[in-house]
Order: sequence, then structure tokens, then C-alpha cells
Amino acid sequence: MSAAPVWSVDPRTGNPREQVAVEATAEEVDRAVRAAHSVRDALADRTARAAFLRTAAELLEESGSHIIEAADAETALGPARLTGELARTAAQLRAFAEVVDEGAYLDIRIDHEDGSRTPPWPDLRRWKIPLGVVAVYAASNFPLAFSVPGGDTASALAAGCPVVVKAHPGHPATSELCASVLRRAAARTGLPEDVVTLVHGFDAGVELVRHPLVSAAGFTGSVRGGRALFDAAAARPAPIPFHGELGSLNPIVVTEAAAAERSAEIGAGLGASMTLGVGQFCTKPGLVLAPTGDTGDRLVKALTETVSSAGSGVMLDHRMRGAFLAGVRERAELPDVEAPVTPGAGSDHTVSAGFLTVPAARLTAEGPHDALLEECFGPVTVIARYGSADEVAAVLARLPGNLTATLQTATEGDDPEAAALLAALTPLAGRILVNGWPTGVAVAPAQHHGGPYPATTSPTTSVGATAIERWLRPVTYQNTPDPLLPAELREANPLGLPRWVDGRRVG
Repeated sequence: MSAAPVWSVDPRTGNPREQVAVEATAEEVDRAVRAAHSVRDALADRTARAAFLRTAAELLEESGSHIIEAADAETALGPARLTGELARTAAQLRAFAEVVDEGAYLDIRIDHEDGSRTPPWPDLRRWKIPLGVVAVYAASNFPLAFSVPGGDTASALAAGCPVVVKAHPGHPATSELCASVLRRAAARTGLPEDVVTLVHGFDAGVELVRHPLVSAAGFTGSVRGGRALFDAAAARPAPIPFHGELGSLNPIVVTEAAAAERSAEIGAGLGASMTLGVGQFCTKPGLVLAPTGDTGDRLVKALTETVSSAGSGVMLDHRMRGAFLAGVRERAELPDVEAPVTPGAGSDHTVSAGFLTVPAARLTAEGPHDALLEECFGPVTVIARYGSADEVAAVLARLPGNLTATLQTATEGDDPEAAALLAALTPLAGRILVNGWPTGVAVAPAQHHGGPYPATTSPTTSVGATAIERWLRPVTYQNTPDPLLPAELREANPLGLPRWVDGRRVG
């Protein structure tokens, strides 16, 4: 039986564009992983790795017009959005090159022998080494920044790990283009091209996570798909780390004082955030706790005006469009749920934005309204109207883990609810915002893009400098003669790396 073809599809029409590849067989996945594993030692040179990452950024920018054209044809995200995403992706690669150059990620710690302690200390020297081949599962909604050349790939390569990427079926042509750029960048800097390889197909993704030479995996996608792969990673004879970003509601709490002070501003800002990218950001606000009464009514009015003017948009593919429409129908039919602006089908290929309202009391106990506490991918949010602090606390107590949680509080004068609400939101998410909007994730050293399950499957970040830590493991050498030590751990510090020596930071 011949391998299944992989087609690039235009989401604006639903029509196939071109056959890009064929789905990888188990044998082809095996060859890809073994090829990556065979070149892992080539990434040991930190200078070469940093040069590779910078060259990859340069070549992505040089090929930018072709990549953006392909990505827009496959995702309908638009040239403006994709131009910004390409810039972010290139900046991310350069940022990890800087991380590699600086070397602090190695977390070198040296404790000299000390016989005066009880019990005595031997000479101990600790650092972090790469895990090995990393499987990366590309995201649908970020064809660049969270896909083939994205953060998982960049951070794994920075750690010294070869990468096998499982392309997302929503943008296979873009994936092929980006993979070719990364492989050219490797060759240009003297590294084997197989430090990055690409495979297509659902079955290939399953084979990949089960392959005995794959040492870790990074995933961005649905709860259902991510959990299946997470379980497969854990069920292996030798389980591996699986760093998955699965789903997030990204709750927002608007205090009484905030609504009284600037209800129109909050309603307009919320509308812009929840419709950004046709509601397909992983940080889209999906649940908003807003007060009852006149101040909350004004917020809903402003949100209605903003969302009504948003127009219709094309989602990433028709499967996601169908899931969005079905999810909205299911939620809108629940008792006491109203739709001031009804989300739905804009045309045969588009969707229109909208939002639902529900009394917060409906969400304080288990029942059919629990569907409102699950992510609905697309341009819709739920406004839960609360009448007391107890209702807010009861709803927050039932929320799953999230990437973000936001508090809208008064900007002038005291807001007596703010401190307690901030404390209640902190356990729910990896990034807590005050008087902002969660869409948009800065690629900065202090960034954390992760959260309690199901937001992510591990307490790590996929954005920012510390994303590199996912692909490393610590090793300690005890009483090892200096000539036998890796150069990074030798007494004279020949590489000039930052490290902790006898409890003090050096360099």
C-alpha cells in the first residue's frame, strides 16, 4: 500500500493547493531518529551551536517573503501577522544563541573537598548535559514561532540536542520550507544537516514519541492529542520527559472598583484580545468574571460594540471551524446562557466573533455548565456575572490550570479586593497579569509560558531563556582528576564560564 499523500490546503476555500510530501512510515521515522542520534556529538561545540542559531535566523529572514507567502496560503493568518511572527522567530533563535554564548544555563556548581564538615565533603562538580534527540510537535496556530523553527526547536538545539520535528498537517509546505532553511543553516556553519529532520503524518507522531532513541518531546496542541502522546511517553519501557502545552481558559477577574472606574475601556480591551487572530491564540481570554449591576452592564455594552464590529474571519482549517461552531452551539443551549453577540458561521469558510453570558452561580458546582469552564478554540468568550466575592472564589476554586490569569483592578485609589484576588489567581496559572491582556507573549529572559495541568504537562516554560532547561539533565563528578573533567568543570575555568564555587557566584 502506498504512503498517504500530505496536501497543503487553502483554509479560505477548503481546496487542496498542492501535494507537499507523503506521510512517514515507521521505517522512515526510525531512519530520521537514527540520523539525528548519529550526529548529536556535532552539537557539543557551543561556538558552532551559537553560530548555527544565528545563521538560521539570518536565512529565515532572507527567505521571509517565500515563507510568509506559504504560511498565509495555508493558515489565512495574513501577511502582517506572519511578518511579526517571523521577526519573533528570528529573534528567538538569536536569543538562544546568546544564552549558549553566556553559558549560565549549564548551572556549573563546584564544591571543593572539605574534611572539616560532618560528614566530610568530597570534591563535587556539577553541570548540565543535553538529553539527546528531541521530538518536537508543531503547533497549528503559530506556523513559525511554535513550529519547525520555533521555540521548542531553538531551545533544544541550543541545549545541544538534535531535533526531529513532526510537522503540523495544517501547514506542511511552510514546514518543509522552514526545515530546509534550518538544514542549510547547519551546513553553512559546518554542522550535519541531520541535526534537524522533518516527518509528516499522525502515525509518524506516535512512532516518534515511542522511539527508544528519542529522549524528550515538546508539544503544542489540543488536550486530547497532547494527553495521548504524554501517556505514550510515560508508558515507554524508559519513560521520557514530555513537555506539552495542551489547553488554557485564561480567566480574567474584573473587580467592582475596576468596572466602576473604566468599564468601557475594559470591555473594548477584552473584545480586542479575544478576537485577536480569530480567537486562535493559546492565551485568548475564555472566561471573564464581571460584576452584576450597572457597572458590569456597561462593560458588556462596550464588549458588544467591539465584538460586533470585529467582522468575520477564516480559521486555521475547516476542522477547527466545525469544532468551534459545535462548541458554541453546545454552550449556547445551556440554561441561563445568553448570547448578546452570537458567535457563528460568517460564510461557508469564515466565522463571526461573539460572546456568551451566564450567572456565575451556575459555575460554582459541578453540572452541565462545566462546558463553560473548558477552552473553546476560536473567537468566543464567556462572561460570568457575579454578585458577591463568595461567588468569585467558588468559581476560581473549580478552574483547571492555565497559562495566564488576569486581574483587572482600579488604577486610582484603593481596590479592597485586589490583594486577595491576586493571591487566589496565582495558583491557577504560570503568568499573572494586572490591568493587561494575556494575548501576546514577550520573548524575554523572565518570561514563563506554562502553567498547571492541563495548560502544560510539566512545570516549565516554552518561551524565554529558561526553556532550554527542559532538554538538559544534571551530572555531578566526584573526586575526578582535573585532566579527566570536561573543560567546563576544570579548576582553572579555561572557558571563562559563570559558575558557583563553594557557594559563591564567580564570573
